[in-house]
This record gives sequence, C-alpha cells and structure tokens, in this order.
Amino acid sequence: MFVSYKWLAQYVDLAGQSPQELAEKITRAGIEVEGVEIPASEMKNIVVGYVKTREQHPNADKLSKCLVDVGEEEPVQIICGAKNVDAGQYVAVAKTGAVLPGNFKIKRAKLRGEESNGMICSLSELGIESRLTPKEYAEGIFNFPNDVTPGEDALAALNRDDAILELSLTPNRSDALSMMGVAYEVAAILDRDVNLPAPNPAESDEKASDAIHIHIDAPKDNPIYIARVVKNIKMGPSPIWMQTYLMNAGVRPHNNVVDITNYVLMEYGQPLHAFDLDRLGSNEIVVRRAVEGEKLITLDDTERILSADQLVITNGKEPVALAGVMGGANSEVHDGTVNVLIESAYFDGQIVRAASKAHGLRSEASARFEKGVDPARIQAACDRAAELMVELASGTVLSGSVVAGELAIEPKRVSITLEKLNMRLGTDLQMGDVEDIFRRLQFETETKDNEITVTVPTRRADIMIPEDLTEEVARLYGYDHIPLTLPEGATQPGSLTSYQLGRRVVRRYLEGTGFNQAMTYSLTSAKRASEFALEHRAPVALSMPMSEERAYLRQSLIPHLIEAAAYNNARQMPSVALYETGSIYLNEGENVQPKEEERLAGIITGMWHEHLWQGEKKAVDFFTVKGIVEGLAAQIGLAERMTFQKAAPAGFHPGRTAEVLLDSESIGFVGQLHPTISKEMDIKEAYLFELKLDVLLNASREDLAYMAISRHPFISRDIALVVDSTVEAAALEAVIKQAGGALLTGVRVFDVYEGERMEEGKKSVAFALTYADPEKTLTDEEVTAVHEKVLAALKEQAGADLRA
Repeated sequence: MFVSYKWLAQYVDLAGQSPQELAEKITRAGIEVEGVEIPASEMKNIVVGYVKTREQHPNADKLSKCLVDVGEEEPVQIICGAKNVDAGQYVAVAKTGAVLPGNFKIKRAKLRGEESNGMICSLSELGIESRLTPKEYAEGIFNFPNDVTPGEDALAALNRDDAILELSLTPNRSDALSMMGVAYEVAAILDRDVNLPAPNPAESDEKASDAIHIHIDAPKDNPIYIARVVKNIKMGPSPIWMQTYLMNAGVRPHNNVVDITNYVLMEYGQPLHAFDLDRLGSNEIVVRRAVEGEKLITLDDTERILSADQLVITNGKEPVALAGVMGGANSEVHDGTVNVLIESAYFDGQIVRAASKAHGLRSEASARFEKGVDPARIQAACDRAAELMVELASGTVLSGSVVAGELAIEPKRVSITLEKLNMRLGTDLQMGDVEDIFRRLQFETETKDNEITVTVPTRRADIMIPEDLTEEVARLYGYDHIPLTLPEGATQPGSLTSYQLGRRVVRRYLEGTGFNQAMTYSLTSAKRASEFALEHRAPVALSMPMSEERAYLRQSLIPHLIEAAAYNNARQMPSVALYETGSIYLNEGENVQPKEEERLAGIITGMWHEHLWQGEKKAVDFFTVKGIVEGLAAQIGLAERMTFQKAAPAGFHPGRTAEVLLDSESIGFVGQLHPTISKEMDIKEAYLFELKLDVLLNASREDLAYMAISRHPFISRDIALVVDSTVEAAALEAVIKQAGGALLTGVRVFDVYEGERMEEGKKSVAFALTYADPEKTLTDEEVTAVHEKVLAALKEQAGADLRA
C-alpha cells in the first residue's frame, strides 16, 4: 500500500511530523513501513513553462524550436523532439542547471545549429513510471490540464514533492488498504482527530429507481448491491491533483469518471465500477452465477470463458462485468459517455479470489474483496463517487440509491479483564490508561468492575478475541514501554544433548572438508527403496502415497544423493561433494511402526584438488573417500576402533569397496559407485559412503587423555615384505602392531608393487615403522630385538619374507 503524505494530511493533522518520523511511529505501532520516497529529492530547478511559439527546426525534421516563458524577464529558446509539443501549452521545463532523476544535469547546448536553453520534460523524465503515465502522455511531453503560472515549481504542481510511504501490510490488516484506514491508524498513534469526508451529493427530482432495477440471484455471493445514477456527464481528464494522487498511489489515471472510482477505491477501500448506462443494453442489473462456457470480453480486450463457479453482473441477458474483478468492454465508460451507473457492492471474497486466479486478473478491487471490505462504507463510497462526478464532471445525480439485498453485520463485542491484560503484557496499566487507548482507536467501550467490553467497528475485522485487544493495547501503549522481566523460579537452561553435539561435529567436519549438506525426500519409489540398504528388509509402503515416485519409505540415503549428483553434473557442475544426515526406515512387520535410524551418507565425484595456475589436478579416488571417513572417525574419537575390510555389496564397484567396522561390527560401506549405475545415471566416476550415524555417536568413548611430546628421539625402520598377492595390507599391519608392542608407535604403508621383477602370484608391500620410548632414548639393540620379533611374527602368521 502506497500512502501519499499530502493526501493523508487531508484527514489527519500531521503538523510536526516529518514523513520519516511518521514512518518510524507507524512501524513501531505494528505496521511496517518499508520505505519513504520523496521523488523531488533528487530533482531541482524544474518549473512550469508556457510555450509561446513553436516552429519547425530549420535543420531537423523531427525537432521543434520553441519559445518558452519560464517566469523570467525574457522567454527562452528550447529545442524539443516531442511530437505533441505546440504553442499554447503549459509544460514542465528543466531549466539550464536543472538535475533530473539519475543525476542527469541539463546544460545549455546547440542542437543542429540552434541554441537550446533547457528541456521540456515528459512524465517519465520526471521519474514517473510509464505504467502510471496517462495514455495520452505515454509518448511525448506532458501538458498541464488546468491553469498554472509560468515559473512556478512544476514538481509541486505535479505532487512530485510529496512523500510516499510504502506500507507492508499483513493479511489481517485489510483496514489499512485505504487512506481512511491509514488515517484512523495514524490518528490513534498521534492522538489526533480524523477528518473524513461527509458526502451529500445534490440530487435532481428524477428518481434513480426509475432508471435502473436490480435483482440478485446469488445472495450468498452478493448479499447487497447499491447503485447510483449520474446523468449528463462531461467526459475529460480529471484535475491534476487527482491524477497525481492516483499516480503516487500506484494507479494509472484514465479520465474523470474512471479516476473518480479509483480515487474513492483508494480513499474508502471500497471497490466501485462505473457502467455506461446507455451501453448497458437494458434498464436492469442482474447478479448471478455465470453459465458454464459463457463469454465476456473484459476491459483489457481479452475474451474470457466463464465457468459456473464465477459471479457475473449482467444486463439481464449477457454479462457486463466479472464481479469484483473487472468490468466488460461492452459497457465501458468512454469519451462519448453521457450517463453513468455507479456500482458499489459487497462480494464474497472467496468467489472473487477464485475468479481472479482462474483468469489471471489481479486488480486493486479484487485484492480488497479477497481480504474483506468494510460493509459500513458501501453506501458512503457510492455517495462520495456521485458527489465527485457532480464536482469534476458536471453530472446530475438522480434522487436516491437503488439497493438490492441487505447486509446485516453487527459490530463485534469483545471483553477482557484488566488483570488478564496486564498479566499478558507484564504491565501495570490502570483502567483509565486502557480506556484512553481505545478512545484513540475510536472504539466504543463499556467498563464494569474490572472488565472492559469493546465494540469493534466493522472496519477492524481482524479483532475477534481478547488477545486481539491485548495486541491493540500493546502496540498503542508502545512495545518499547513494556517492561523487561526475567522468568522467576527454578529454570533449567536449554542445551544440546551429547548426540546433538556429535551430529554438529560431524556436519562441521564434512563441510570443512568441502562437502555441502543436502536434504532429500524420505519417500522414494519401489525401485529405489531397497537400493544400497545396509540391512535388507521389505520396504515400508505408504497407505496413501502422493505418487508412485513417493510411495515407499527409504532404507538408504544414497539413491537420492546419486540423483542430486546427476542433477548437478547435468548442469555443468562436474565436481560435486554432498552429504546428508537423515533417517531411514526399517520394516518391523505388518501393523508395526517401522524402526527409524539415523544414517550419514555422502557422494563425491570429479576433482578433489584443482590448482589451474600450477597445472595440478587430483581426481577423487577410493583413498580420498576412505581418508575422509577415517578423518571423521578421528574427529569423534573412534579412529583406533574403526577398521576396513574388503567387500562387494550390490551397487558398489567389486574391487574398490570396503566394509566399515567399529569394534568388528559392521556399520556401513565406503567405495566406488558401480560403473554400470554411473553410466545409467550419466554421472562421472563417483565414490560413496554410508554409515550408521546413531551407532557412531552413541558408541562409548574413553575420556580424552593427552600425552606430552616425547623429548627423546625416535627410530624408523622401513621393511618391504614379499607376500601372496591375496594377502591384504591391513592383515599385515595388524600382525606388526600386535608384535611390536609398546615401543612400536607408528605403522604406515608407503608402497605396493606387483610387476615383472616379482614372482607370479606375489607382491611387495612396504611399511614404515616408528619406534620410540617416552621415558628414554632407545638403543639399537632394543630396537633390533623388537624389530626381529615383528619380522618373525610376519613370517609365521602371514608367510611374509623380507624383499631382497
């Protein structure tokens, strides 16, 4: 909602309140003001000019040489390229030295050999959006439609010096979708009176009821319909003050009749529509549901196919308007209109919204019907429009209104006790304080004992329960004035459980290694439900699935992560690293709640390191993802207890996959996605892991113990062992650790060789062994003794020989 400061000042005394100060107070009272715009703030030296003469530029066919009176001693010559410029016009002139929007400065110049001292401006050059510019001035310069004086401030004449407040309204505050509604709000904030128009149009002796008859066939959709008839209208542009107020409110001016209906819409919040009475086609109005397939050409010259759930205004035979949304072209007010029918009605918001959505027509009128209009203003708005048509279009108002139906909406009465109100707010207000706040809001009140009963005006449909009254008191009293208190009594501060802390550690670690968190559906298809499952059970089917693709609960996180990686690869994101922590669901039998377990899964594909300026690239491989899992184990204190053994589960590469064990218990897998699946999903070589996160985080851990760095030197020995090619390095490492005892502090594989110098069926595995004693410096003899023990154990348990 765009609110003109000047327009608002007609209803409430804003003396002493700058637009910025007023915006701050409105925001503090509960309606956010998103911004305050003063269009003239970035413009200067723009005046009204009078074009005394206009002649063709001697050296250019599309330019005019104009002599313009700008209020100075002598008129100035201005070269203008607008087609519609002519002598006798009052125009907006940017003088030499003027500044236009975008910091565009006007300088004295020569155009095709002729001097130009300024610029005659169009509305767009003065910062008015083209969608708000009157159609006759969409191209070319603007002509003032009423008397102005050369030299006076053109920005003030166009209300560009106005301040426009942009209100961000919540759906419940439909009352503020009008200038009157905002006026009530501002008056309550400032504790000032509201000065509202009291329309009383002069009427002729001819009765409106003789000119038009109204019948409502759908009283539930349209409980009341009011019409007034104005004859002998003189069509023309509306006065500049009305046009500029409408443009500042975001509404495009058209002509005096249409502008009046829009002006009253913005003023009262009550949508109106003006029909050309002579083009209506009959002397009756019938409101009914549309016939299925019925057609209507609306004001935007588009043919609409209507349905039976839409409400239309008809002339008794054919539709002339889509109720609450848009009028029909067949009864449109035009330049030759003489007699006008003004419609003011109450339409059901739901039926208006459905029609608006069905036809893609969103208008100021439909928005207000959807949110709810004040039934008390239906007649007053109609009278106001009729009064303005007398004043601005020289019309004659026929006697009386034609009313069909009735709308009996009684003001709501809501009560609250002072004790309850103070308890909710934490205040110590007295009854007089509360009564004064409701007085400022112009709510009638009755006080009995310690209870106050409020009669809520129909304009405030958002107030229905005692809590709404509490909110009104709080915001008018001032949120800043509500005292701050701390809870009393014994309280337990909130904290994360050890499991929640562990989950955060896992997430931070993975994000630190370059992964991005993904969140995928828990629902999947029958095909995907059991893929990559760590425990194979019958999938859990939904009793009412939304689609076949979302008919089962997942048993693994991996399938959706593969889909996510494929989605990114297909959009030129070749390197993807995603992880997810989420629940999987295991079938526990018929009519038994499935078992829910939390899992951790990840997928990585593409480049792991890429330093283009150094020409270095490192693609992801099995050891990359295995190292990530090992690093995770170290991060949560389980590195010594986690081991890996060769495995070939379904969906994984049979030679590049390992089962992850914790204390010899299987908790997941790590490995390469099977090439067949990679090709099917059209993704690059991908590596996956899935672990039982709840097992990892619930595993018992010993208290963290720190050891001082040894001051004594360590001794390293490298050994290359020749073993059968079927022997795994992990098995050799286990033998070395067991035989090495306390003095062996480190074991690391640094080479594996199978080649032409090795006996067939054999391979060489090289280890780096580190020996140290924190208490003393080891001698060669001590190290040799342990080392020989290690070699003997390798020979005995693994058949390993030292490579020559």
